[in-house]
Amino acid sequence: MLQLTRTDSGNSDFISLVKLLDRDLAIRDGGDHAFYAQFNKIDLIKQAVVGYLDGRPVACGAIKPFSDATVEVKRMYVHFDYRGKGLAGEVLQELEKWARELGNQTCVLETGKRQPEAIALYQKYGYAITENYGQYIGVDNSVCMRKDLPV
Repeated sequence: MLQLTRTDSGNSDFISLVKLLDRDLAIRDGGDHAFYAQFNKIDLIKQAVVGYLDGRPVACGAIKPFSDATVEVKRMYVHFDYRGKGLAGEVLQELEKWARELGNQTCVLETGKRQPEAIALYQKYGYAITENYGQYIGVDNSVCMRKDLPV
């Protein structure tokens, strides 16, 4: 059973998982990686979740303020050895729960066309593709999504 721990971006397990995520994204994004990396700094993230199986950190995700009553989902990752077990969905649901507890009504996120499993995950949990926002406007590889959180 996945044990979920709420923490922040200073958590060493969160940092380790994000490093693995960044390695994976560098391969997937190729020459576009530097563009995306500038928007994925974790030093100011106050809400992060780390998932543990048998004491080992295997999954993570975070939220950060986006606008009034909206948070952005960031840094979602499941260790390669543990994919396909529903762990990302558990992390995502915990982030959404935390977002509601903080008074938010909506989640937004950006992922990439080269991450079809991420797009499928978010659609499974009720996220809909929306127009690209902010720094992702006009970026062909970016897929922006949105979900209104249940009251």
